[in-house]
Amino acid sequence: MDVVFLRCAGLDVHKKSITACRIVPDPTGQETEGIAELRTFGTMTLELLALADWLTEASITHVAMESTGEYWTPVYNLLEGTFTVFLVNAAHVKNVPGRKTDKADARWLAKLMRFGLLQASFIPPQGQRDVRDLTRYRTKLVQERVREVNRLQGVLERANIKLASVASDIMGVSGRAMLAALIAGKADPATMADLAKRRMRAKLPLLEQALTGVVRDHHRQLLAMQLAHIDFLDEQIAALNTTIATALRALSADASLSPQPLPRATASSALPLTGSTPLTFTRAVELLDTIPGVDQRGAEVIVTEIGIDMSRFETAPRLAAWAGVAPGNDESAGKQRSGKTRKGNRSLRAILTQLAHAAVRTKGTYLSALYQRLAARRGKQRAIIAVAHSMMRSVFHMLSRNESYRELGANYFDERRRHYTVDRLTRRIEHLGYRVHLEPVASVA
Repeated sequence: MDVVFLRCAGLDVHKKSITACRIVPDPTGQETEGIAELRTFGTMTLELLALADWLTEASITHVAMESTGEYWTPVYNLLEGTFTVFLVNAAHVKNVPGRKTDKADARWLAKLMRFGLLQASFIPPQGQRDVRDLTRYRTKLVQERVREVNRLQGVLERANIKLASVASDIMGVSGRAMLAALIAGKADPATMADLAKRRMRAKLPLLEQALTGVVRDHHRQLLAMQLAHIDFLDEQIAALNTTIATALRALSADASLSPQPLPRATASSALPLTGSTPLTFTRAVELLDTIPGVDQRGAEVIVTEIGIDMSRFETAPRLAAWAGVAPGNDESAGKQRSGKTRKGNRSLRAILTQLAHAAVRTKGTYLSALYQRLAARRGKQRAIIAVAHSMMRSVFHMLSRNESYRELGANYFDERRRHYTVDRLTRRIEHLGYRVHLEPVASVA
């Protein structure tokens, strides 16, 4: 039986140069592992095209390169359609200590690819990558808006205006009207306080005191510029919302034309699967929006980061680890070392942490009970990561089964080990000097 020689290449990518190593068969047959040829290329588009031609002339089929910052992206864009490109984690392909050079790295990558020892990282399709760029940019704009509002609040404090001490949102309807009057030079506190709307009118005496300050033209100029910047950011965020919604509908239309995998049913599924509705990007956003603490914007970020095909992650724990919200596992010689979470997908980890903070504030939910259970013993930060981890596992199963979120309830942990809970609480009451008589109560229909 003839063995097909795998023609492969390894790339060591940096900011200004790429060291490439291609492995081709030895025509004399003396080198069974093939001949390694090294060459250095630049990172300009013409030089990347020359790299592609150099690989094509040797009939290279597979290319491996490390995921170094953002420098791999231009290379991947030009090689994606021609070769099978493996983007690998740098920590998984460490070179032999003491021989760390660009040439050695490229040769080592090519050898690992040659023997099938590399595992490719998940790279979304081009359409999903484009929408992901939009959602990530929207997140940056939202963060910039928050920073700009904080700067505006700083100017008000320096002008002795304590509006934030009375109004919960200085950028609300009442707050914006008062700020506009302040910028226009209406320094009368009573006149500005009278601009309050609805429930804010109950705080008119406090508003008059809060709006009494020392406002100069310098402060008015800064406030006008900051409000204009905030309005501009609001317009950009609104435009991105529309663009993202349109792009998700386009991806959903493309996905509906391709064959849909059947949802995976499990024995523990108590609800019927909703496989009659095909799983598209817009459908996935609607499903994730049913999770406590997750809104439409958060669901859009999650879907654009992980996609809708969960088979690429295989299991829920692997998806949680990829997102960076799974406990670390570092054991050597029987000793458990650091349990820090891995970096994972930073954008996804950030939005999951934010959504977890919102989920723990919901009432009567499993996620809130999980947080309260862990925060007392493990601390608030670990409890938040645990909630984010639970949300990520729920996302995996919801998209795998194409079904909505199923709420377990705030009493899930008590019901799971009901007799232990009863015994524990009974002992606590008896320690206080009371006698407990247990009698089952009929459940209310």
